[in-house]
Amino acid sequence: MDTFSLSLGIGTSNLSKRKCFLFSILVGAFHFFMPLLGTLLVKKLVSFFMLKSDFLLGAILIYLAITMFIEIIHPEEKEKKMNIVNMLLLSLSVSIDSFSTGIGLSAITTNMLLAVIIFSSVSFCFTYLGLLIGKYANRLLGTYATIFGALLLIVIGLFHLLHF
Repeated sequence: MDTFSLSLGIGTSNLSKRKCFLFSILVGAFHFFMPLLGTLLVKKLVSFFMLKSDFLLGAILIYLAITMFIEIIHPEEKEKKMNIVNMLLLSLSVSIDSFSTGIGLSAITTNMLLAVIIFSSVSFCFTYLGLLIGKYANRLLGTYATIFGALLLIVIGLFHLLHF
C-alpha cells in the first residue's frame, strides 16, 4: 500500500505511459527479489536495513513532494524528469521493506516461489494502478491533484521518518 500511495503522488507528475510501465516493472521486480534475499540473510542484517529503509524512504518521499511543489510554482516542463537511475533508486527504496517479508513468508509457506510471484505481481499492479489514477486525477483536477499528491507524499514520508 505504501507503493500505491507513492504511485498516486508520482502519477500526478504527468509521466509518460512508458515510464509508468517501466517504473511498475521495476517495483514488481524488486518486490520479487527482495523477499528472496531476505530468506537468505541473517536477522541482524534485516534489522539494520529496516532502520535505514524507513529513513531513506521517508527522505525520498519528502524530497519528491518538495520537487512537486516547486514544479507547481515554476511549471517549466510538462513531463517530470524521471530517468532510469531515479526509477531504480525509488523502486529500491519502496521495496526494501519487503526484504524482511521474506523471512515471514518462509515461516508461513513452503512454496516460496509462488508466494514471491504473487507478492511481486500485486506490487506491480498496485503501482501501475496508482500511477494511472494519479495521472487521471491530474487531468481531472489539475494543480489540485498535484498538491494532494505532494501532501500525501509528505504525510507518508513523515510517517517513515518518525517511525525511524
